[in-house]
Amino acid sequence: MKADVVKLVTFRLGQDLFAADISFVERVLRYAAPSSVPDAPPWVEGVLEHRGKVIPIVDMRRRIELPEVSITPETRILVLTTSDGWVGAIVDAVLEVAIVPTASVSPPPSLFRGLASHFLRGVAKVRDQLIVVLEVDRVLTSADRLVFEQAVEQAAAARG
Repeated sequence: MKADVVKLVTFRLGQDLFAADISFVERVLRYAAPSSVPDAPPWVEGVLEHRGKVIPIVDMRRRIELPEVSITPETRILVLTTSDGWVGAIVDAVLEVAIVPTASVSPPPSLFRGLASHFLRGVAKVRDQLIVVLEVDRVLTSADRLVFEQAVEQAAAARG
């Protein structure tokens, strides 16, 4: 692949379009209800097993403070590869893989829908639509992951 383009997996959350660099997308799964984890941050829906690993599942609508909606047949879980391992992200729908010139990805705004700029890698223009490109490593920060892992350990200990 040429270095002057990026491949983005685009997805929808409400009316907004988002994307993740394809190199960070391990898999797109049909929605399956995660197992809940007590005392997890409010945007962590729970855990799922994927390829023998238990991974945290983040409700991206809650993460960016959008109103909750019902799960639909289009709802997907994007399994994202972060520096700390896999994270699942629940999205309303996965749309396409867009090939975008690197030059058309501009720096992120300081704030987008309550998301601080450190969550955002940039904004891309695809067929006259603006798409917010996520910084995948920030979907679940290290601090979030520690809280989450402690909650998982406590739940496992409680089950005995």
